[in-house]
Amino acid sequence: MDEAFRFFRWAGKQKEYEHKLESYVLLVEVFTVSGGDVERIKRLVREIKEKGLLMNELSANGLIKCFGRLGMVEELLWVWRGMKENGIEPSLFTYNFLLDGLVNSMFVESAERVFEVMQCGKVRPDVVSYNTMIKGYCKTGKLGKAMEKLKEMEVLNVGADKISYMSLIQLCYSDSDINSYLGLFREMEEKGLEIPSHAYSLVISGLCKEGRCSEGYAVFDLMVRKGCKANVAIYTTLIDSFAKSGNIEEGMKLFERMKEEGFEPDEVTYGVIVNSLCKVGKVDNAMEYFEFCRENGFAINAVFYSSLISGLGKVGRVDEAEKLFEEMEVKGCTRDSYCYNALIDAFAKCEKMDEALTLFERMEDEGCDQTVYTYTILISGLFKERKNEEALKLWEMMIDKGITPTPASFRALSTGLCLSGKVARACKILDELAPIGVIPETAFEDMINVLCKAGRFDQACNLADGIVDRGREIPGKVRTVLINALRKVGNADLAMKLMHSKIGIGYDRKGSVKKRVKFRILLDM
Repeated sequence: MDEAFRFFRWAGKQKEYEHKLESYVLLVEVFTVSGGDVERIKRLVREIKEKGLLMNELSANGLIKCFGRLGMVEELLWVWRGMKENGIEPSLFTYNFLLDGLVNSMFVESAERVFEVMQCGKVRPDVVSYNTMIKGYCKTGKLGKAMEKLKEMEVLNVGADKISYMSLIQLCYSDSDINSYLGLFREMEEKGLEIPSHAYSLVISGLCKEGRCSEGYAVFDLMVRKGCKANVAIYTTLIDSFAKSGNIEEGMKLFERMKEEGFEPDEVTYGVIVNSLCKVGKVDNAMEYFEFCRENGFAINAVFYSSLISGLGKVGRVDEAEKLFEEMEVKGCTRDSYCYNALIDAFAKCEKMDEALTLFERMEDEGCDQTVYTYTILISGLFKERKNEEALKLWEMMIDKGITPTPASFRALSTGLCLSGKVARACKILDELAPIGVIPETAFEDMINVLCKAGRFDQACNLADGIVDRGREIPGKVRTVLINALRKVGNADLAMKLMHSKIGIGYDRKGSVKKRVKFRILLDM
């Protein structure tokens, strides 16, 4: 590139020779291909302007293509004006280069105007023109307009190709609009278009994210039958999806098939395998894969450790979990909130709340975020040890720190309060959550279930009355919740009594006064 530039300068100094526009264009193309030396290109443009070199069609197309690639919109429009001034009729290639340049520079509205000129003029848009506009709309997140262009191609018989569909599939995937990109994928199938491996990958990944692993596997099977080669990422996605759906056996079969077909699992794949085995209690198998990765130089990250710490904790092997946690520091592996939460949960499950709280404080000292899940684990554990006031203090600390409660965190709190006879306190806290926009939909249902499970039917009935009296829920729904709760705990007699009574939905009259039949009378029937 430098030699070409030096030669260009040397040639320009020779007697009886003067650079023509074509020489400048060739040099601009060289700079563009070799990475785009924008400053040098701008100097060349100034020289062209100063010399007043006349524009021609070939040079104009070359410059528009280069300026478009480099996002040099001002220069791009200068060439366009030069063409008009010199009476040069733009060709289809010229228009397409211009559209591409404008879209690449995010001047999509300007590209729209050029496209409209094409539609009304002699040079009509082709598949490249449409694809460029679709790309522009996808870049700016305008899915509706991009879809309109695809439909327009169908109406005008401009054959949409794999590029048209891939741009749209990519946008729909990033928007998590699975129905749209599945529809586009099927259209490609119906039209017999070549489906790139990336399209298969996106569809498989999207279906797996939705928990539709069987459908994802069907697309994978189609991909293989069509002769399109899979990759490690696709296998890993499917293995993870099957494991998360509870079908670890199918996931392990895929893992073996992957190796048989010559694909080398990477650290992500092994991380998925370790996590999956830990979730189904096969901790020893998970440890074998962990040791294999460690011995064979795979990157051991926090995901491996947090999976194993959690798995060991669930089967009561807390000492081993703690040892792995401490090993992370020695190995220089950053401990994130997932790792801390996994060990805190392990301590809580083994009723080692002092150790869990110590770790909670250490978490803060090390600058690791204490998440809503951290608080949920601790609140639940403290209530189980009947340390109710400490649990309530943690709840208040969480609210004071601006951490938004989740339905799970309120469930831990309300369960603890209900079992300790503080149902009114749980209802009061629930009322306090509404102004901050937290309204757990099943809160009262969960509380009724907890009370019934504990055999506290009188408190469950009083709570049901309170819900209806406050206008929280319609009586019929509360009645159904209570009937189901009684059935779940095997108290069919009370459930049948409630079902065949007017309680909750009927009224008693005493003279002119009409009162709803209260749930609390159920126990007196």
